[in-house]
Amino acid sequence: MDLPNLSIASLGGTVSMQARVFGEGVVPTVSGATLLASVPELRTLARVTVETLQLLPSASLSFEHLLSVLRWANTQIELGAVAVVLTQGTDTLEESAAFFDLLWDHDEPLVLTGAMRSAAQTGADGPGNLLDACQVGLAESSWRRGVQVVMNGQIHSAQAVRKTDSMALQAFSSPVVGPAGLLLEGDVHYFHPPRQRHVLPLPQRSTHKVALLQASLSADSLLLENVLALGYDGLMIAGFGAGHVSETWAGKIDAIARKIPVIVATRCDCGPTARSTYGFKGGEMDLAKRGASMAGFVCPRKSRILLWLLLGCQRQDDLARYLRLLQY
Repeated sequence: MDLPNLSIASLGGTVSMQARVFGEGVVPTVSGATLLASVPELRTLARVTVETLQLLPSASLSFEHLLSVLRWANTQIELGAVAVVLTQGTDTLEESAAFFDLLWDHDEPLVLTGAMRSAAQTGADGPGNLLDACQVGLAESSWRRGVQVVMNGQIHSAQAVRKTDSMALQAFSSPVVGPAGLLLEGDVHYFHPPRQRHVLPLPQRSTHKVALLQASLSADSLLLENVLALGYDGLMIAGFGAGHVSETWAGKIDAIARKIPVIVATRCDCGPTARSTYGFKGGEMDLAKRGASMAGFVCPRKSRILLWLLLGCQRQDDLARYLRLLQY
């Protein structure tokens, strides 16, 4: 039987972690090849190429790292891979997925997965998640869906998925919309057909900075007041409730929004920002008049990534359009 070509890369994370010294905690040490060896079934499904691109906890990944990984993944597709699977840490998995999804211009799937239990733990979930991710990548029904996250038997779209528990095995969910599909007895089942995708050009620069500030009760405005002086090129605010800030913060946004793009999202785990409900100073209607863009269903972290990519390819004037396109 002529098997398809599948490419896998390891970036590190819990899925690759073991303890070098007992009692001192786990660190990334397990290569992609070693992880692959723990899933012998994969050799019966595809001709597998595996590389270890990084061995980092995902909190230490950067946009520059991800752009390098994207170049590698693009090359794998050009060489004939029918899918690419990446393993990384779960701390930033939802952000990496959103980043790649905005830049992945292939019909072939790009699938991300990780683990909540280290490679040394009894009942480690990494091998099972890797097998599931590869089965999703190899499924014909996964084409033209962009980037998927596969964890614990569930398939999540990159723009909807969130890490909603810090340590539980069932750590990932897609608020409001639910998972995109499930794996059942090795078969891939999607609940809906693929959506139209809107891919950005690769950023021409990567040195620009987008700040993310979170509104909180009685917060001072010192950081907000210094965003421009600190050289930031964009500002992302995780606001209260439906996208609100204090009167003090609202008064600072006018001057900032005249200089750099400002987005306000909700800091809540579920739900969108409002558009035309609250008219008080610092409410969403007031902030829009001051020049801020409301993120709708796009969470603060993914809104920041969108703005960083738009700035990088000089498409910041399309911010409102892309925020609309990313709504559920």
